[in-house]
Amino acid sequence: MTQSSRKLIDQAFTAIGIFSSVFLVIVIIVLLFPIFMKGLGAFFFRGTIEFRKMEMELFERGDREELKKEILETNLARLPVFESIKTFKAEISGFPSEEKKILNDSLKDLEISLRELFGPLPGEPASELARNKFGPTRWDQALVKLQAVLYREEYDYSDTSRMGQKKLSPRSRDFAGTSLETLFPFLEQNVEKMFRPNLVFYWRFFTDESKDTHFFGGIGPEVVGTIYLTMGAMIFAVPMGILSAIFLTEYSRQNWYTSILRTLISTLSGVPSVVFGLFGLAFFINTIHVSQSKSVLAGSLTLAILILPTIIRSSEEAILSVPKTYREAALSLGASPWEMIVGVVLPAALPGILTGIILSMGRAAGETAPIIFTAAVSLGEAPKLLDIFSQPTPALSWNIYNLATEHQKVDQIRHVQYGMVLTLILIVLTLNCLAIWLRNRYLKKLKG
Repeated sequence: MTQSSRKLIDQAFTAIGIFSSVFLVIVIIVLLFPIFMKGLGAFFFRGTIEFRKMEMELFERGDREELKKEILETNLARLPVFESIKTFKAEISGFPSEEKKILNDSLKDLEISLRELFGPLPGEPASELARNKFGPTRWDQALVKLQAVLYREEYDYSDTSRMGQKKLSPRSRDFAGTSLETLFPFLEQNVEKMFRPNLVFYWRFFTDESKDTHFFGGIGPEVVGTIYLTMGAMIFAVPMGILSAIFLTEYSRQNWYTSILRTLISTLSGVPSVVFGLFGLAFFINTIHVSQSKSVLAGSLTLAILILPTIIRSSEEAILSVPKTYREAALSLGASPWEMIVGVVLPAALPGILTGIILSMGRAAGETAPIIFTAAVSLGEAPKLLDIFSQPTPALSWNIYNLATEHQKVDQIRHVQYGMVLTLILIVLTLNCLAIWLRNRYLKKLKG
């Protein structure tokens, strides 16, 4: 091969590498940017008077006297709505029975939408559920509820060649010619006075516990539970992985036995994570009984088994990359094999070992299937440190899936789901950045 051909091939590979890196960055930005923007909506939003009422009642936050003034002002702004309904009920009492029945049915439908917008109507008993005590706490949700008051969803089936097409029909048509007809433009013009939205930075979303299945509050227990499970997995997996790598590289003979062992380790890294979850349930909980049922301990042990192959392989490669002359020099100075490994080989291999730990940490934090059977619950408080051996915990990865698939009001808590996803990404990035910082700091010390 001529020199010009080699140069051409080198340039081609360089161009492919640059293109691949740029393409990967673009894909990551395209994937993460919407998550980042929508996730910020859990922290930055326009909170209504209902949000401030919720904060005071559920968390005892805010200025009580100032809140009373705001509630009085918003109640005065809403009063014409309820007065117009009262007037309308008196008005239709003299209508013919057939027309009266139609109007009453329309009124009941309207009152359902108004409860969604304002919470309990005057004279109605307070609900036990927090979601029924308050109207929408976010301005964007209030506008959605307002649209449901102003318009009814209908389906047009006139074209038999396709499915019914959804369209919005003004609800004011149901009350044409009555005193209630003017209610709808009044609502549209005065809704801001009725809710008094203010810009909110809800940083306590990180720390508050959930209220009424994530209708209100934050994700504090899920954050703590994720950190518990991740750190617990690393506590078990890192020593086991490094010791296994030391055995494979420094003590075992390179024969068929170690070849099979390495093959099994590599195979283990490709096993679906749900299989690890079932194994954790069958072995850690049902066989050796590390806990009576789900617990942080059982989940951490299961995650440790899951990430163990990655740590073993990365540590093994890092140890093998240490030059043999390091070992020979240490042994020639009188060091024992163990002293040589601990004092010379491991410090030189530590950057590569930390890389494997970083990758494993991110996977442990984001796994869902292994903790479904062994550690995760949908609701509840994070266990105290002394209860991790016997108590389960909420976790971000499981709750993201659970809210997206099983929550009865999934569209109303989209901001919570995206906030959880953003928080999980931030936790993984923070842990990874911390590990990378420690690795780079150690490399500087190693180089002197």
